[in-house]
Amino acid sequence: MEAPALRVSRTLFEQLAVENPDARLERARDGTLVIMPPAGSEGSCRNMNLSAQLWAWNERAGLGKVTDSSGGFELPDSSVRAPDAAWISLERWQRLTKRERRTFAPLCPDFVVELRSPSDRIVDLREKMAAYLTNGARLGWLIDPDERRVEIYRPDREVEVVLDPDTISAEDLLPGFVLKLVPIFED
Repeated sequence: MEAPALRVSRTLFEQLAVENPDARLERARDGTLVIMPPAGSEGSCRNMNLSAQLWAWNERAGLGKVTDSSGGFELPDSSVRAPDAAWISLERWQRLTKRERRTFAPLCPDFVVELRSPSDRIVDLREKMAAYLTNGARLGWLIDPDERRVEIYRPDREVEVVLDPDTISAEDLLPGFVLKLVPIFED
């Protein structure tokens, strides 16, 4: 028997997150508390590689801010999500107040990446990617290392599936950013 969903207010969610900093929590659009197990060691290594590549590109380009999997965002639909990696344009970041930057920034990142771990259900990740687009993401990648597959999400376009790529480009949104997938797939 499945346990009933626990729904929490925005305020209670923020309090839970502050009081449990090591917990991986998200809040669905309807207020349902989403508790995720920590990533396994291999998944953590993959995610660090992904985040490091994105951070290194942004450090050189200076075009925005990069967050890792612990950075939560309050999306326009009132859900609070934490992509495995995300990028926000500098212009949008600078419009946030200091308080908004310190809590769950009230925006959807321009670019989001979800990296599938063994405990993730692909259907849940696809729903999450669709929600990012609905809430304003301009580009999203769903990376499945075990299948060596990348699903590319763009507004008003069909999902593009790329099988076993060595690299993937963030196109015009992040000029010059090319993610090397070989170390992520083989970690």
